[in-house]
Amino acid sequence: MTTPQDAAGFWETTGAAKTFTHPLDPELLAEFVPRTARVLDYGCGYGRLTAELAGLGYRSVLGVDVSAALVERGRREHPGVDLRRWAGFPLPFEDGAFDAALLFAVLTCVRQDADQTAIVQELGRLVRPGGVLYLSDVPLQSDPFNRERYERFAQRYGTYGVFETPDGGVFRHHPPERLRGLVRAAGFETVRERQDTVRTLDGHIVGRLGIVARRVRPAGASG
Repeated sequence: MTTPQDAAGFWETTGAAKTFTHPLDPELLAEFVPRTARVLDYGCGYGRLTAELAGLGYRSVLGVDVSAALVERGRREHPGVDLRRWAGFPLPFEDGAFDAALLFAVLTCVRQDADQTAIVQELGRLVRPGGVLYLSDVPLQSDPFNRERYERFAQRYGTYGVFETPDGGVFRHHPPERLRGLVRAAGFETVRERQDTVRTLDGHIVGRLGIVARRVRPAGASG
C-alpha cells in the first residue's frame, strides 16, 4: 500500500495535478447570492470555481488555498482571477468582510475534527451577519466499495469515513449531521439543502450534500 503523504505534502505534489470535479450549482447560488456580493472561495485549489464565479458575473471574488502549488497553477490557468495562498488562521481579513463564502469539497480533504471546526468557524467570522455559506461535500456512502474502505481504515485513523487512495491521498466522508452541526456551530442557519451525485477526483460517482446557510449569530454562540 502506498504510504500516505501528509495533507500538505499531497496537495503540493500529486494532488496539485488533479482535475477537480465537484460542480457548482449556479442557479442555487444565484438564488441566495447576488452578483454584487463579496464572495470568498475558501479551499479554492487552482481557482476552478473562483474563475467560474467571475465568468458568471460575480464582480468581487477571491480564492484562498493553503497549497502554494495549487495557487501557482491557478494563476497560470486563470490569469486575472484573485487567488491567494494563506496557511493557517486567522485569514488576513476583517470580521464580516464577505457577503458569502463557498466551501466546496474542502472538508473531504481534512480528516481531523479540530481542523474542520477551525475552517468553518473562521468562515463564520468572515461572513457578515445575514450573509451566506454555501457548503458542498460528500456524506458517508452506503455502497459496498466505500463501506469496505471506511472499515479498513477506521482503526488506523480512528474515524469511520476516513480512507486512503492509492496515490497517497487521505480523504473523509461524513455523516450528514456532522456537516449540518459544523455549519450550525459556526453561527449559520440552514435555509436550503440539495442532494445529487458527483464524480470524484478518481472517477467514482458519489452522492453529495449541498447546504446553503445564512449567518444568524456569531461563530461559537449557542442558538
